[in-house]
Amino acid sequence: MKHPIRDIVELHKRGMPAGIHAVCSAHPFVIEAAVQQAVEDDALLLVEATSNQVDQFGGYTGMTPKDFAEFVRRIAIRRGLPPDRLILGGDHLGPNVWRHLEPEVAMQNAREQIAAYVQAGFSKIHLDASMPLKGDRADSHLPLDVELVARRSAELCLAAEEAASRLPQSYPRPVYVIGTDVPIPGGATDSLQHLRITPVEEVQETLRQTQKNFFQNKLQDAWQRVIAVVVQPGVEFSDETIAEYQPELAGALSTFIEGQENLVYEAHSTDYQTASRLKKMVEDHFAILKVGPALTFALREALFALTFIEEELLQLHGLQSHSELRMRLEEAMLRHPEFWEKHYHGTPEQQAFARKYSFSDRIRYYWPQKSVQQAVEILFENLRNYEIPFTLLSQFLPNQYYAVRQGKLENSAKALVLHKIQEVLAAYAFATRNSKRHFSEPISPMMETM
Repeated sequence: MKHPIRDIVELHKRGMPAGIHAVCSAHPFVIEAAVQQAVEDDALLLVEATSNQVDQFGGYTGMTPKDFAEFVRRIAIRRGLPPDRLILGGDHLGPNVWRHLEPEVAMQNAREQIAAYVQAGFSKIHLDASMPLKGDRADSHLPLDVELVARRSAELCLAAEEAASRLPQSYPRPVYVIGTDVPIPGGATDSLQHLRITPVEEVQETLRQTQKNFFQNKLQDAWQRVIAVVVQPGVEFSDETIAEYQPELAGALSTFIEGQENLVYEAHSTDYQTASRLKKMVEDHFAILKVGPALTFALREALFALTFIEEELLQLHGLQSHSELRMRLEEAMLRHPEFWEKHYHGTPEQQAFARKYSFSDRIRYYWPQKSVQQAVEILFENLRNYEIPFTLLSQFLPNQYYAVRQGKLENSAKALVLHKIQEVLAAYAFATRNSKRHFSEPISPMMETM
C-alpha cells in the first residue's frame, strides 16, 4: 500500500505547491482541535510524537507508542475523522534520550524505540542520530561526523523495516525523513542573531553518506521511501523573538532540492511564522512544516483569557471561589523546574514572566499535573454556571467573540479554546493547500459580512 504522504510529495515535485503540516503535541485539546480542523478541511491529519515525549518506557508523558496511538485514534473516532485520513509520525527518533549512555546501549534502546513506534502504526519516521553519545568525541560543541550519523541512521532504519515486515499488508510501508541539521526542539535557548542556514554542501553530503549506508545494509527499497531532508532554512523562535522566513536566504537550498527526485525539505521550528511566510516556505519546497509550541501557546492564551473572564464573573455574582489556574501553574513550575530552568534566564522577575508568556512555551509540560488539571476542570465548571457575556468575550477573546456572533461557534469554554488553537492550524492548512476555506490573514473579523 502506498503511503499518502508520498502522493503529496509526488504532487509537489510535479510543480503544485502542495504540502502537509505535522501537529507535534500530546495535549488532548490540541489533538482535538487538529482533528476538527482536518474534518472541516476534508484533509489528511499528521500527528507526531517526539522521542522524549513517547517511548517504550513511557517518555515524559507516561505513554508508550501504542498508548499514544490509541489516545489519538480515540479522539479522531469521536470527532468523526476517517481512519485513513490519520497519519502518525515519530519525530527525532534515535538515541537522543540516552545520550549519557555508551553508544551500544543507547543505540539498542533507540532500535527498540523505533520498532515500538512502527509496530504501533506510526508510518512517518524521522531518523535522528545526530546527537553525540557518551565517549563519541571530546568537544561537545562540534557536530558528529556525517558518516557516523548516516551509519547509525541506517541501523535505525533496519529496525524500523524489520518491525514493518511484521505488520499486515494493509499497512503502508514507512516513509522516512533524514537530516542532521535539526533546530533545537521547542525553540532556541540563545539569541537568534547568528542563526545558521544549512549549506547546500552539507545536504549533499548527508544524502550521499546516508544513501551509501542504506545500500550497504540492503535498504535500497527503504531509500526509495526517504521523502524529506531536515535542514535549517532560517526559521526559529526564542522567548520573545521570532526569526521570520526570508526566501532570499534559503534560495540555494530551494534550488538544490528541485533537482532531487522524490525529495522535499522538512522544516522544524516553524511555529509563529505568519500564514503568508508559511505559504512561501511550501512554495520553496519546505513542504513538511512542523508545529508544536505555537499550538500550546494558543491553548495557554485561551485558558488565561478564560481565567480573567472567570474572575470578573465571580466578582460580579458575589462569589469568592475560583480555579486559580494561573497560580496552580506557577506553583507546579516552581516545584518541578527541570522543564524550564535551562531555557529561561535573567532576573527572577524575567524568569517569572517567561514562565507565563515565553514563545518557547515550556508551560506546556505542566498541563498534565494533577493540580493543574483540577484547576482547568474548576474553570470550565465555573464558566458552565454563568453564561459568558459578549462584553467579556469581546474584551479577552475578540476573534472568538466574532465567531460566536456569526453563529459559527458555541459560547462555551472548551469550544472557545479549541477555536483559538484552530486559528493557528488554519494558517498551516492555508499554507499547505489543505484548507477548503478562504484565509485572509490581514483582515479583521470586524470587516467580514455579518
